[in-house]
Amino acid sequence: MKSKNSTYYLLFRLIIIIIASILIILGAVIINTSTSMHRKSELNRIKSSGDLYISCITDEYTKNKESYLEGAAYYSNKLACEQEVRIYLFDSDGKCLSSPDGNNARSLKASTMKELEKNDFLGLDSKHLSQNVPSLMYITKFFLRESDGKYTARYVLAAGTTEQIEIFNIITLTVYVTVALILFAVCFIIFKRKIIAEIKFEEEFLRIVEAYSKDNFSEKLSTDISPNLKRICDLVNTLASNVEKSEETSSTFISNVSHELRTPMTTIGGFVDGILDGTIKKTRQQEYLILVSQEIQRLRILITSMLNMSRFEAGTLQPNFQNTNLTDLVIKVVLMFEKRIEEKNLEVEELDSGRLFAVADPDLMQQVIYNLVENAVKFVNEGGTLSFSFEEKENICTIGVKNTGEGLKDSEIQQVFNRFYKTDSSRGKDTTGLGLGLSISRKIVHLHNGHIIVKSVYGEYTEFLVQIPKDCTKKKKEIVE
Repeated sequence: MKSKNSTYYLLFRLIIIIIASILIILGAVIINTSTSMHRKSELNRIKSSGDLYISCITDEYTKNKESYLEGAAYYSNKLACEQEVRIYLFDSDGKCLSSPDGNNARSLKASTMKELEKNDFLGLDSKHLSQNVPSLMYITKFFLRESDGKYTARYVLAAGTTEQIEIFNIITLTVYVTVALILFAVCFIIFKRKIIAEIKFEEEFLRIVEAYSKDNFSEKLSTDISPNLKRICDLVNTLASNVEKSEETSSTFISNVSHELRTPMTTIGGFVDGILDGTIKKTRQQEYLILVSQEIQRLRILITSMLNMSRFEAGTLQPNFQNTNLTDLVIKVVLMFEKRIEEKNLEVEELDSGRLFAVADPDLMQQVIYNLVENAVKFVNEGGTLSFSFEEKENICTIGVKNTGEGLKDSEIQQVFNRFYKTDSSRGKDTTGLGLGLSISRKIVHLHNGHIIVKSVYGEYTEFLVQIPKDCTKKKKEIVE
């Protein structure tokens, strides 16, 4: 993936544009504000010089009316040297009486004098002194007291150059641009490093996720990142692990299904071929046909288990409740394992107990019992014992299937009803089956409004107890209500 196509790169460009825009706008505001404040300060300085000049002229006029213009010229030159302010004095007709350059040809316009009747002028001006060069200017009207008590109008014009303001503007602009460029460069470097790291993470994320989409789970996402992204990576890694585990489980499941189907089919095929070609004598054909029937029954239960699991998940499985002899179901299932029981030299106990009846689905309950007996035969020790119990108490029917042997660990007891879970897989003891039996059995028992309990002492025995109501339909009705 190209970096320029990355969402982070587009975000980086947007951030840089925003930062640059902010710096430009902020610069314009700062420079404009500082220039305005500096110009105002200069104008106040010029106004102060003009007011000081008026005060001095007034004193001189009071002392000596005849020679006050000499004093005016003196103070004008003094302020020009010390304050860099040019002072002009005009009479009531606007004629120039005193100027710093000795040129008294200037005059105030009648319109200007009329405006001064209302307010003083303080600001930037280019029409009173020069049409080309703007000046900072203060113009005001004041009065001199005559000996007869009357007042004579005079006008003062104080002007200063804008050179200092221009220098100040250049310095301010230079300083701000320098600081802004440094700040922009720092932000650019910081964000670029961050964005590059994020782009690398994004590319790595997409590469690994793409590998996940191709069933390659060899790599995991790094979690050494920001908290939010770390949580995302943790969830993706967990999802990948679950998918990988599911893939392995499905592969194992398919392998086990193939094995479980192939074994009885091979047995059936061998017996049937033996009967057809005469290898099996007629006197023993009945015996082998019984074995064929048992293998077919085993195939039927196996296929039914897989179909029922799908129906459970779809919520379409509906029990066919009817009066069922639970004891006969157990005996029928045990006979299906007769050959394996004989091969392991097992002792079977308590099958001759009294008959136990319940209103249940006989096919579903046979599947439960088959799964429990199959597990018991598979994990019983050589020469061990299979024990069965049948009890009815307070309208609750209990069927017990117990086998001696290694038993279950506490960790195995907690997981034994999980789908696809197979005990002792690491030691190769549970090499057959689909890992669906107990999971399906529990669902079937729950469908009968009952419970299935496992008890085990590691190294001694394992026992499963199936408890269902005497009449599942009535119990179900009570629960619904």
